[in-house]
Amino acid sequence: MHWRIKGAIQKVLGAVPRGDDLHYQLQRRAGGLRDVTREMTIKVDDWRVMVDMLARCGAKVPGARMLEIGTGWYTLFPFALHAAGAAKVVTVDLNRYLRPELTRQCVEVLARPAHIEVLAATAGVGAGDVEHRLAKVARALASGADVTAATDGVVEYHAPADASATSLADGAIDIVFSNSVLEHVPGPVIAAIFAEARRLLPAGGVMIHGVNCGDHYAYGDDAINQLHYLSYSSARWAKWQNRFLYQNRLRAPDFTDLAKAAGFTIALDTSRAKPERLAQLDQIKVHPEFAKYTREQLAITSIDFVARK
Repeated sequence: MHWRIKGAIQKVLGAVPRGDDLHYQLQRRAGGLRDVTREMTIKVDDWRVMVDMLARCGAKVPGARMLEIGTGWYTLFPFALHAAGAAKVVTVDLNRYLRPELTRQCVEVLARPAHIEVLAATAGVGAGDVEHRLAKVARALASGADVTAATDGVVEYHAPADASATSLADGAIDIVFSNSVLEHVPGPVIAAIFAEARRLLPAGGVMIHGVNCGDHYAYGDDAINQLHYLSYSSARWAKWQNRFLYQNRLRAPDFTDLAKAAGFTIALDTSRAKPERLAQLDQIKVHPEFAKYTREQLAITSIDFVARK
């Protein structure tokens, strides 16, 4: 679908009654949730990358108290963390998008033998324990339990909720994380979220964020690439922003700079400019608004980083 058509449809759905439900049905039929099992399998690998990075920085999942920024349609990350032995996983979202049918399906995906082995090996726990916890969650969800009851109180879902102003106590969280969320949040709000994360973390606590900072319209339109939106001014791009797909167009160093401004040190940053992205960059006229960035910074469309308090 042409990206402008998608943007126009989403803008209309964001303004009409029952637009959220209509948007969800379109996502299931023709969007990112069309092959949701594949998407969930990709998220399992994202989870593995996150836990590996945490381990490289000395942070372990078993026994950890964790906060997820941006739950989304299903609780795959929280359930995987629960299965791996996390003590508490609070997950918050600005909108209540969680869908019971997708939540049940994500447990089925996690419970595949290959994924159980990934969860166990990555977190350094027993595969039998992972399998037991996931089976218990699946049974509870099938009987109508919510995510908190299904996990014996380990996973808490709060939506609508403000990640920049939680009701959690100072030092109540060991690890704050997000996956493909911060690219959809305005810069000043990210700054406020990082300030709240610093309050919630004890000395030495960490936050880890995986950010997909490329043009998301490119996923549905082969005629453009993930650097496409860099050719627009903020005023022109505002026409294509909508409630379901807001993109802040921040580049990779902006996220780590915001973390440092909030009082964090960067323990790990995996962002790199790929040759194919650099080649794509040379094919577009970048708007002067992005003149402060180097060629490499503009070309980066993915960053995973760990920041320590």
